[in-house]
Amino acid sequence: MKPRLSILLAALWWGSLTGLGFVVVPMLFIHLPGPAAAGAMAAKLFTAQTWLSVACAMLLLLALNKKEAPALSPSAQAAMKFIVAGLLLAVLVEFGVAPRIVNARADGGNLKLWHGLGSAMYLAQWLAAGWTLWCLSRSTKAGDT
Repeated sequence: MKPRLSILLAALWWGSLTGLGFVVVPMLFIHLPGPAAAGAMAAKLFTAQTWLSVACAMLLLLALNKKEAPALSPSAQAAMKFIVAGLLLAVLVEFGVAPRIVNARADGGNLKLWHGLGSAMYLAQWLAAGWTLWCLSRSTKAGDT
């Protein structure tokens, strides 16, 4: 996979996290009739985002882990750590935290705790995707195509 395609995948990952987390979901809570409706829609969107994150991260790992490719630049090696971290965070939020948010809302559990943890993990995933994009864009040369 060419370096530009890796950068495009990293940009899609970071950009989709940015758009959803910092624009779309806040707009849901502003414009939908109530927090319950906004929360239900946000949950569906975050699930879709998880699968986009997983796809981008897996494709990035495959692209950067070619045996026949020359040795990875230090920036690309650093990016791999952040890709794995972001991938793990996405999966942990979807399968570990999100169900607890739903249960806390339904049975009066500690919604503030689980929502805060999920938000912090989403922010950490956003940072990992951003750092991945930064590392990969630094590792390409102006002459690469």
